[in-house]
Amino acid sequence: MPEECGVFGAFDLDGGSVAGKLYYGLYALQHRGQESCGIAISEGTHFQFQKGMGLVPDFFSNQSVFDKLGNGNQGVGHVRYSAGGGGGMQNVQPFVVHTHCGALALASNGSIVNIDVLRAKLEAEGHIMHTTTDPEIIATMIAGFGAKDMPQAVVETMMGVRGSYALVIGTEKQLIGVRDPAGIRPLAIGRAGNCWMLASESSAFDAVDAQFVRDVRPGEVVVIDQTGVRSLYLPVEASSHLCVFEFVYFARTDSYIDGISVYKAREDAGRMLAKVAPVEADLVCGVPDSATAAGIGYALGSGIPFGEGFSKNRYVGRTFIKPSQSMREEGVRVKLSALRQNVEGKRVVMVDDSIVRGTTSKKIVEMLRAAGAKEVHVRISSPPVRFPCYLGIDTPTTGELIGSNHSVNEIACVLGADSLAYLSLEQLLETVGSKNQTGFCKGCFDGKYPMDIKECRSYCPKNQRQ
Repeated sequence: MPEECGVFGAFDLDGGSVAGKLYYGLYALQHRGQESCGIAISEGTHFQFQKGMGLVPDFFSNQSVFDKLGNGNQGVGHVRYSAGGGGGMQNVQPFVVHTHCGALALASNGSIVNIDVLRAKLEAEGHIMHTTTDPEIIATMIAGFGAKDMPQAVVETMMGVRGSYALVIGTEKQLIGVRDPAGIRPLAIGRAGNCWMLASESSAFDAVDAQFVRDVRPGEVVVIDQTGVRSLYLPVEASSHLCVFEFVYFARTDSYIDGISVYKAREDAGRMLAKVAPVEADLVCGVPDSATAAGIGYALGSGIPFGEGFSKNRYVGRTFIKPSQSMREEGVRVKLSALRQNVEGKRVVMVDDSIVRGTTSKKIVEMLRAAGAKEVHVRISSPPVRFPCYLGIDTPTTGELIGSNHSVNEIACVLGADSLAYLSLEQLLETVGSKNQTGFCKGCFDGKYPMDIKECRSYCPKNQRQ
């Protein structure tokens, strides 16, 4: 279940260049998408942009590529995993377009559920689409409200959109951030002096020596320009249904999302696991990096020593964020190797964040066995993933989800583990401070989504264009 994207935007009210901030901000968000990256920067009249396949430091390592961005004081950036719309250069963001109401650069994180209906509507009106991604549809809709001011055009556009999204939009005079009314995808505001920023995670602000100001609220439209920062709100009911998988896997451990520490949530999940699924063992290890905090929590809660069970190749990206299963499997072998020195002859508790297809987990258990582990007990700091996600995460079909088709004991046999235990959904929610199961989207665990997916897919907005 790869996350789809990370977004970053900056507007320097003092006129300073934002190119460096966008580069390092995206670098800090690289974990959210590793297929492609891009930056678009404006000096107030048009956008200079560079985008391509690969990682941020690789694509922008050519100084001449970076220099072409110029010294504009506002811009947006993006790192992408092709969760929707497919890969390829034509779909690399930010999406930059020149319209009758000015230049526009848009970067998106999320998934528009009624995108097929919106696309068909625009094509019926005579628009020619050049990509297969959400941002082009949104940008085209925004341009249709050109007689109105841009923030209001954004508000009216998003009234016709159903799904999850966190957007950063650059215009000739403004930087605009939008978070969906359900608050499913995260978006935060940061500041360094008179340079204001928007980012998918607060940890991106640390990378550019900026201060986290606050999270963008569900349904909020943040407008940053020379007059400062102001907010509009989508005229719909807003409520918080943040994707709980941000705390399980996606976000960096040093991030805070909607006031919750990602690290603490993961460590608490490990402590909870030790309480509800104890086992006699000699060593606890977390699968790096997303399960390290949970592994530490399990060790603290159980009293079993924590140690490194794996050596990680730091030059390989997250195997979860790969476009094909074969590449994921190859990535596991290159990325991790078991530390024989630490695991040989020992009963090992292997803590991981989730099991999706099961193929990766099976290979990791095999690594520990091959390195001489006497027993391997798998502990998962989230519930079984049983349902697909329609709101911005590239989940497999139900048929591919091992948790949807097998019991816990059956999964343990598939993995080759001596035992296997998960957190329940109630226990996971307790680690993020929700005892009544509200405030989070947890559809991949229980099949209950914060919106009617079938109804949203068929939603067609009225023609509101002026």
